[in-house]
Amino acid sequence: MGGAVSAGEDNDELIDNLKEAQYIRTELVEQAFRAVDRADYYLEEFKENAYKDLAWKHGNIHLSAPCIYSEVMEALDLQPGLSFLNLGSGTGYLSSMVGLILGPFGVNHGVELHSDVTEYAKQKLDFFIRTSESFDKFDFCEPSFVTGNCLEISPDRSQYDRVYCGAGVQKEHEDYMKGLLKVGGILVMPLEEKLTKITRTGPSAWETKKILAVSFAPLIQPCHSESGKSRLVQLPPLAVRSLQDLARIAIRGTIKKVIHQETVNKAGNGLKNTPKFKRRRVRRRRMETIVFLDKEVFASRVSNPSDDTSCEDLEEDRREEEVKTPSETKPDPPVNFLREKVLSLPLPDPLKYYLLYYREK
Repeated sequence: MGGAVSAGEDNDELIDNLKEAQYIRTELVEQAFRAVDRADYYLEEFKENAYKDLAWKHGNIHLSAPCIYSEVMEALDLQPGLSFLNLGSGTGYLSSMVGLILGPFGVNHGVELHSDVTEYAKQKLDFFIRTSESFDKFDFCEPSFVTGNCLEISPDRSQYDRVYCGAGVQKEHEDYMKGLLKVGGILVMPLEEKLTKITRTGPSAWETKKILAVSFAPLIQPCHSESGKSRLVQLPPLAVRSLQDLARIAIRGTIKKVIHQETVNKAGNGLKNTPKFKRRRVRRRRMETIVFLDKEVFASRVSNPSDDTSCEDLEEDRREEEVKTPSETKPDPPVNFLREKVLSLPLPDPLKYYLLYYREK
């Protein structure tokens, strides 16, 4: 699946193309897509294909096409604080984008059939938290991944506000999928070759909308053990955050508000630091006029004293070169103001690094 939009040179250009083609339609979804670089979820030798609108599969590792993920994210209508269950969570790419929208008080769970892919997703999640320049711009709901068949989830599990299944669902399993959903919740899944959005409007009432035609590999049926019993999948518990974790969230939120207020104050005082780029001067050059009279050529150079400023132009260019700074030739790298504020606090270093989630940058 895929190929609906042009390939991009980088992640931002891919997102631009998805927006232009109306696959990405809301600001929250756009921000999440820009914050998580799709190439980071590819194996190194395949990264050259990361910004193409194509699905990718290598062994058990699989990523759907960007246009599919765009439609899924838009259909889920994600909001901060919701609970999300990703069936067939794969590399964790989608779960990470969802986590940026859910915020610190959401729930973000994933079930993956293959244990090697679960480990791969955990490694990619750790890399995102440690190195992503976008991490400090959001309040993140970290995904939790478990290994197992999503058709064998323990019956004593909780229900979720949002559910996505990344494999083709047979009609016989439609009711099972619906049972994972809270009243008012949204389920998005490939059902009978159509990406389908199902909204639970009541205990036994549903609204169904077909989004677009898709082709997904079908869900793998459960394999029973030698005793004939299925291996029930235990979803992560809905843990209550520790007081220490809540304090970190509150402190980071307060610092972000201070930074925002300082930015507003600077802008109000006309102190907003914006890079200044000098407009190139258009030189006026002497005009050469050639007049043709029958078979003879009469050549005349017509010059205007006010136009003869070549020496002045050269002098002006020389002065501009002398005062030119690096910021005039290329923009400065983005500054992580949250990190700078935290590191400047009169606190012990271990506490500072805890507030920064022990991130490398």
